Amino acid sequence: MYRANEKRYEKMIYRKCGKSGLRLPVISLGLWQNFGHQGNFSAMTEMIRTAFDLGITHFDLANNYGDPYIGSAEENFGKILSGMRQYRDEMIISTKAGYDMWDGPYGTRSGTRKYLVASLDQSLKRMGLEYVDIYYHHLFDPETPLEETALALDHVVRQGKALYVGVSNYDRAQTEEITAIFRELHTPFLIHQPSYSMLNRWIERDQLDQLAVEQGFGIAVFQGLYQGLLTDRYLKGIPADSRIGRGATWIGDELNEEMLTKLNSLNAIAHRRGQKLSQMALAWILHNPGVTTVIIGASRPAQIAENAGCIARLDFTADEIAEIEAILAK
Repeated sequence: MYRANEKRYEKMIYRKCGKSGLRLPVISLGLWQNFGHQGNFSAMTEMIRTAFDLGITHFDLANNYGDPYIGSAEENFGKILSGMRQYRDEMIISTKAGYDMWDGPYGTRSGTRKYLVASLDQSLKRMGLEYVDIYYHHLFDPETPLEETALALDHVVRQGKALYVGVSNYDRAQTEEITAIFRELHTPFLIHQPSYSMLNRWIERDQLDQLAVEQGFGIAVFQGLYQGLLTDRYLKGIPADSRIGRGATWIGDELNEEMLTKLNSLNAIAHRRGQKLSQMALAWILHNPGVTTVIIGASRPAQIAENAGCIARLDFTADEIAEIEAILAK
């Protein structure tokens, strides 16, 4: 029988999600990779328990996680959770829907009421849950009126199947529009989940992060390590056993000499700060006042512990920020 670390809440930092009362750990665990049908179940279990023992209470999923057997990440998480059920109320469990899921016109990429309500019912069944804490629309659907999508998300809250709702991969204009509808409906819209990192700063250019501060919702960042480039794995090139080396990510084309110089320059700053490059990259994201949490991925427990270690040094001097900006601008 698993028993959680009694000191799990002593070091982790928790931030309020926007202007809500809900606090999230600054580091969350995402189950996009390595938790699906082809993964090692014992390793998955150990990663979930390691995360929870470190005070990581937020676990992020989606209906389509677990490629090539979509939905298998939720199934595996449900099995792991069955051995941790006594800790359910200490967890924030989120899932998403929006990408292709089942055959026919109602299960493809969508923001319709039909798709969103049915998908959540499927997700709850796979995980063995009565409700999720956060339910996201995974990506903007230009073919469905935003009012329909917002009403569907509001509906699942009123059904008691989700406590809060969010959106993912929406730009600022789309977010402003759906936020206005949520406000009219009094829907507990809590959070936005965009990609964001030192090497992918679109939310700054789009001013989505400013909107979060203005409107009072949180931001949960994914791909904060830019598919692993912002780690020490690629400082000398491409290891054969890495995601780029295996051809498991599209990001390999960006790893040229210019990028290697940039990564090594950033690594030198991290070394002076007493951090690994990955830890500094996560701390840099959390330096943005609009960000509540960074969702990390992992293939082994040690990665989770290492990334969670970023909380030991979240502050930056003005000189460090200036130096980082100069490197990123090259």
